[in-house]
Amino acid sequence: MKKRTSKAKGILLISFLLFAVVLGALVVRKYDTATRTVEPPPKAAPAGSAVVTLFFAAPEGRGLAREGREVVIEEPIEEGIESVVQELISGPLGSLSPTLPANARVLGVRVTGEVAQIDFGRELQEGIPSGSSAEMAAVYSIVDTVTLNFPGIKAVQLLIEGAPVEALKGHLDLSTPLNPDFTLEKPQTQP
Repeated sequence: MKKRTSKAKGILLISFLLFAVVLGALVVRKYDTATRTVEPPPKAAPAGSAVVTLFFAAPEGRGLAREGREVVIEEPIEEGIESVVQELISGPLGSLSPTLPANARVLGVRVTGEVAQIDFGRELQEGIPSGSSAEMAAVYSIVDTVTLNFPGIKAVQLLIEGAPVEALKGHLDLSTPLNPDFTLEKPQTQP
């Protein structure tokens, strides 16, 4: 009988050890799962985003200067142009000065061939300060920005509430589409 008791004790001991190992493995796995930190996937740039070049007033009002910005470019091209012009209205992020009034509104964009017609609300015309420099900076910040970022566009015509205008402040003829004028750009000096 002693052999049976010792054999039974051996089987019981092996069963207990096997049970302990399985239970221990389950506890370790549960602990590992509960404490594991999952790294979020890297944030990808939105589809259709691109770095664009915006033209703002250079320091001390001496012409235009470039500022790069990542923007979501919408399709079709009219919506892309509107997105980029909205960034101009939002103003610069750095040390440059805005060229457009913050309350300006884009009412619509129409592209015909190589010409983009951008329709603004009256706030654009009313919000630009008097003087030829302010008018040229406002107009050419739009024209240069659009033609540089959309290579298929060679000229821009500004409309106010759906109608062509002679000028915004009486200094620059806007009755026909304008070609870009990059001579207004002033090279930026590094501090």
